[in-house]
Amino acid sequence: MDTLSTAIGYVNGLVWGWPMLVLILGTGAYLMLGLRLMPLRHIPAAFVLLLSRSSAERGKGEISAFQALMTSLSATIGTGNIAGVATAIALGGPGALFWMWCTALVGMATKYAEAVCAVEFRERDSEGNFSGGPMYYIRNGLGPRWRWLAGAFAFFGIFAGFGIGNTVQANSVADALQSTFSVPMWLTGAALAVCVALVVLGGVKRIASVAGVLVPFMAISYMVLGLIILGMHLDRIPEMLMLVLDSAFGGAAAVGGFAGAGVAAAIRYGVARGVFSNEAGLGSAPIAHAAAHTDSPVRQGLIAMLGTFIDTLLVCSVTGFVILLSGLWQTGESGAALSAAAFDHLLSGGHYVVSLGLVIFAFTTILGWAYYGERCVVYFFGTKAVLVFRLAWVAAIPMGAMAQLNFIWLLADTLNAMMALPNLIALILLSPLVFKLTQTRLASALGKAESAGS
Repeated sequence: MDTLSTAIGYVNGLVWGWPMLVLILGTGAYLMLGLRLMPLRHIPAAFVLLLSRSSAERGKGEISAFQALMTSLSATIGTGNIAGVATAIALGGPGALFWMWCTALVGMATKYAEAVCAVEFRERDSEGNFSGGPMYYIRNGLGPRWRWLAGAFAFFGIFAGFGIGNTVQANSVADALQSTFSVPMWLTGAALAVCVALVVLGGVKRIASVAGVLVPFMAISYMVLGLIILGMHLDRIPEMLMLVLDSAFGGAAAVGGFAGAGVAAAIRYGVARGVFSNEAGLGSAPIAHAAAHTDSPVRQGLIAMLGTFIDTLLVCSVTGFVILLSGLWQTGESGAALSAAAFDHLLSGGHYVVSLGLVIFAFTTILGWAYYGERCVVYFFGTKAVLVFRLAWVAAIPMGAMAQLNFIWLLADTLNAMMALPNLIALILLSPLVFKLTQTRLASALGKAESAGS
């Protein structure tokens, strides 16, 4: 295991080096500028579209636009918001939170472009269900000579799913329940596998239905608890904000058990954990948005970009500020244990809510990623392989629950980068089409949002 960890650590250092960080932030910034800051300017209109009746059933698809967003959020709001933020701050200092914000801001443009391309180039499988995502907009949008790139994404998507969307989630849940309620890790793995099987075997419609209920409920509950804590320490928020900004550009000095982190570490862990959390650029979310009832790629893109806004700029920020307010980030603790301790330190019993939130978030993440992995399998083998994949997906959960956490996180980080590369290349090459579709169809989409909100 040590040899394998060392090898993956070496690969991780290569794929998450400065070229990857520049590619992720650069692609998002390029798309944001090409869209003339449209994603930032139209956040209110996107929320109107999300909640409007016109986006619920119009156009071809299997699930509503709201369910598509909830399915994508089910895969993004998970351990990245609780354990990932804590890990970023523990390893990169408070400044990592700033770089998570930067990743999210430009990531809104990336997520918008992903969804636009996914809906524009989606196709039906042999059972009549929609399949979409990077493998399809690479193949159908860029032509036959780029088919290898589509295959690379689908290949990495399958294995990345078993890392980021399955074993990491199961491991984090088992760790949280063991430390908080003394539940044996094997029991958590077994119970989680049964619950996931009951939903996943029902396909995307059942996944979307469950996500449409659990994700809003738990996200709002978690946010309310965090905002209560922040409200109790409102006078210290400016101080924490200055700490984040100072650390982002000057590094964090060594304090207490904290070893200190430079600017490079803040950027590296901030961007990596930001992508892990909101998945902008990873290419996963457009797989869900391709299944939405819609007749407009632009309208679905506007709704899709809200995933990044909600995930990182809202949920992750609450987690980050609570951790900083507690001061426990200096103790050497990390992961979900740090987040739970921070909440409990500031509000008695807070760690119980964090543990429960982690369980539900991770559960829905496993559901969302099951659909992503399934669509990647369908790309290679067709619908005949779906049942085999679903059974393998469920079987991996108990193994992930009892695996070594550090190794799982390292593997997930590495697979994230390998999955993102084909997608980011495709978005750059397809960007002229995204700009053109936005220019010609944005007014129509916004007109429907305005009429729905009036």
